[in-house]
Amino acid sequence: MISNELLIRYGELSLKGRNRNVFIRQLTKNIKNAMTGLPSVKIKAERDRMFLTADIETEMAEVMERLPKVFGIHSFSPVFKCEPTLEAIYETALKAVGAEETEGKSFKVEIRRTDKTFPYITNELQRMIGAHVLKNFEDLHVKMRQPDILLHVNIRQDNAILTSKVYPGAGGMPVGSAGKTLLMLSGGIDSPVAGYMMMKRGVKIDAIHFESPPFTSELAKEKVLDLAEKLCAFGAIVRLHVIPFTEIQQVIAKQIPDGESMTTTRRLMVQIADRVREEISALGLVSGESLGQVASQTLESLTAINDVTSTPVLRPLIAMDKSEIIDIAKEIDTYDISIRPYEDCCTIFTPARPKTKPKLDRVKRFESFTDFEPMIEKAIQERRTYKLPRVEEDTFDDFL
Repeated sequence: MISNELLIRYGELSLKGRNRNVFIRQLTKNIKNAMTGLPSVKIKAERDRMFLTADIETEMAEVMERLPKVFGIHSFSPVFKCEPTLEAIYETALKAVGAEETEGKSFKVEIRRTDKTFPYITNELQRMIGAHVLKNFEDLHVKMRQPDILLHVNIRQDNAILTSKVYPGAGGMPVGSAGKTLLMLSGGIDSPVAGYMMMKRGVKIDAIHFESPPFTSELAKEKVLDLAEKLCAFGAIVRLHVIPFTEIQQVIAKQIPDGESMTTTRRLMVQIADRVREEISALGLVSGESLGQVASQTLESLTAINDVTSTPVLRPLIAMDKSEIIDIAKEIDTYDISIRPYEDCCTIFTPARPKTKPKLDRVKRFESFTDFEPMIEKAIQERRTYKLPRVEEDTFDDFL
């Protein structure tokens, strides 16, 4: 028998005090968003736990696939509920254990009597329920330490809750509980991972991408849309702002020496991103930079890039090895999208020998010869914004 109900245990938000309800409401919204397209799913939140039901078996199977990606959940378990009587608990224990593969497996019963008036003490209940299970599942045997099946029985005043399996959640904090940032999403391996790591800490993200048609293709933009959509699996909508950057890059190529052109490109991208960030009321920028990985990610380069803004630029990958970043990208299912052979504007316009230690005064001097402001304003005004995932507008619980 497959349970149609899950018990969801909170993650770090269980440590919150008076504002716990704010986090619980956010987690509830995120789970609803993650379950888009599953109409039978219903959620009931309590102070210390949450229950999710799905009346259609195929929808519950889909829930089991989606729920581990939602941040703010410590763990979850299929549960069976019954009346708080010994006879009902006996019958339900067989259903809970019967949902597992039992051949040759060990098991143990753990009792929690929230209702202290229940007419049996804990040790008695463990023996009685354990004996009843053994009588009906002769292929099981008792093991007190690290059993294959651990049957939890929680006896409360209004019901008894039984579960025999615990699935790990994604941990972290509910997305949207720690403010909003703007992710600079390039289409490579690193930036989606940076977005994922910020979301794990409860940060909601919008994303910004720079395109340079005809040098970059529609397939390159589609690749970025797919990456942004992957991030939606973690319980939030994502808005992607696509900036036309061709004119600016062509001017940079003509006016800025090759050695400094990459630094100027990054500086202008940050200036544009910072203007968009202000428009959407985000509190910071997020970048996928990792220290020393490429020429634009040395301390000297990052210092020159940061000079154009006082807004916090968050770089969650800054001290990570590339292999660590790739492992996370594979885990969150963005790696195969990121390695599609469609180049972004930075890759196409990369100079042969970019400076790894650019001098800020020199960079500013070359930039002063061109008035970039009208081009920056034009690019911002002509941006296109996409809402992801690509579903009907009214199926998502927006919380911007």
